Amino acid sequence: MITNTTQRRAAEGSKPLSLRLNYRAQRYLFIYLMLGIPVLYFLLTRLYPILYSFNISFREWDVLSPEKPFIGWANYSSLLEDEAFRKSLKNTFLYVVVGIPGQLAAGLFVALLLQNVKRLRGFFRTVYFIPYITSIVAVSWIFRWLLMPNGWINGQLLSLGLPAQPFLQSPDQAPYVIALSMIWQSVGFQMLIFLTGLEGIPKMYHEAAHIDGANAWHRFRYITVPLLNPIILFSAVIAGISYLQSFAHIVSMTQDGGPLNSTRTLVYHIYKLAFKSFDMGSASAATVVLFVIILAFTLLQLKILNRKFDY
Repeated sequence: MITNTTQRRAAEGSKPLSLRLNYRAQRYLFIYLMLGIPVLYFLLTRLYPILYSFNISFREWDVLSPEKPFIGWANYSSLLEDEAFRKSLKNTFLYVVVGIPGQLAAGLFVALLLQNVKRLRGFFRTVYFIPYITSIVAVSWIFRWLLMPNGWINGQLLSLGLPAQPFLQSPDQAPYVIALSMIWQSVGFQMLIFLTGLEGIPKMYHEAAHIDGANAWHRFRYITVPLLNPIILFSAVIAGISYLQSFAHIVSMTQDGGPLNSTRTLVYHIYKLAFKSFDMGSASAATVVLFVIILAFTLLQLKILNRKFDY
């Protein structure tokens, strides 16, 4: 009996692992293996570079020098004394303050209009969504051509008897013009998100409020907006992160963040430090600052906008 049992165990041990495991174990092994591969990819391509940039930010990291001495907070101190960094930080927050409300308001407005469209709704959705999937460089260059001193918009202003505007050549107008181009390109995405949220609101709430005498504005303010709160939160967070990371519009429309650094953003400043000045230490320190700002901004939005409403 003992000999037979030993022989059976020895025979099972010689079988491949896939044959020794039962179906349940094989299933969970496959699941965890498939989940582990993306996690490993994320750790190698996302988390490790982030941690490595933290390390670089505390060193005098010159790509042309083999020595990378530890200098502590010196890179961060030099950033605070850098006028260009302070200007880029101010401009970045300007894009956020102007862009998020404008983008959400425009997207919600278009979504409300499309909700009431009975025919050709798919056509209008496509028309408004096309700019979002269009290349940022292409959109930026179109705006740049339109806003040139001898461009189409100034031509129309002159035909109406109005003075031509400097637009991208003016430090006062250029940031708002670029913010407007960002808003225009993102309206389609916000429209689609808001339209999905609007179609998910039960009609009985609006019908009950209408019976109680509430007008269209009151129904929008006290029913539509509160029930869209999760959509507004999601859209605001996505829009905020995109404005904090704005780069392509700046390069395409101004080339150097001008005039007088009036359109330079934090990401563009990091690019200049890293790939123009080859100062990887200061660039990494600015990247860490950007990371902290995005994290704090996202948590603040979650705290302010994440409210629940019960009806």
